[in-house]
Amino acid sequence: MMHSGWQRVTDLGLGVLRARGADAVPFLQGQLSNDVARAPSGQWQLNGYHTPQGRVIALLRLMRLAADEVLALVPLGLIPPVIARLNRYVLRSKVQLSDDSAQWQLVGCAGAASGLPGSARSLRYDATRQLALIPQADAYEVKADGTRDDWVAADIAAGLPQVYLPTSELFVAQMLNLDLTGGIALDKGCYTGQEIIARAHYRGQVKRRMQRFESEQPCELLAGASGTLADGRNFKVVAAVVRGDGRSEFLAVAPAALGQEEPESPPDPSRSVLAVRPLPLPYALPLA
Repeated sequence: MMHSGWQRVTDLGLGVLRARGADAVPFLQGQLSNDVARAPSGQWQLNGYHTPQGRVIALLRLMRLAADEVLALVPLGLIPPVIARLNRYVLRSKVQLSDDSAQWQLVGCAGAASGLPGSARSLRYDATRQLALIPQADAYEVKADGTRDDWVAADIAAGLPQVYLPTSELFVAQMLNLDLTGGIALDKGCYTGQEIIARAHYRGQVKRRMQRFESEQPCELLAGASGTLADGRNFKVVAAVVRGDGRSEFLAVAPAALGQEEPESPPDPSRSVLAVRPLPLPYALPLA
């Protein structure tokens, strides 16, 4: 259940992937969509990990723990496949990838991350939230007054995407608005999927974009669910939460405007029609 006025959440559904070694940063630089070498010190850096076809396998939020060590927040269910996939490309690079989720306590904070141990690593997550990592050796019982749904609801309001197992490899980077939320560095060198992502950017061919909606009737939506909006546009859910009134607030990828349905996604009469009201995002979608 969502709560208003929450301050802290500990059940985030996220784990910690660690890359360590002399080549940790150069290796990730060649795999992820953002400029890992220039990751800011005071905030989590959003990155996409893509297939060669530009489809998003996972979203990683990075911090540089040391010159040769990077930590990444990833949904727990995606850490094993992401590590397995990245390991295929390690070759002779001096980097070790591991699931370090058990080594850290995660605390999401609305506002400043105060009252945490001195060993906590707290970075800005978005304009209003901090996300802190506390070494398990110093972990203590954090009084959580919010839930995972509260955290996801804040992501939805901020227009921040997430990728889960059911939606891995479904969306091209720009469909998730990674170009609008700071997840792509167009001026960096090559990385997996870069050619497709750059082509979509410079040719402006992205007709489906992540948008924010609320259902007009009570319903429960899950990531990866498909449906049709009342105006005939097909959509696929990125993230959703059920509010106290039973209605869902959600992010979904759909044509940015009527008449822009892609050829491979014609209206499907077998899909259930969902009446929704569009909600604003904190950034503007580009005109297609």
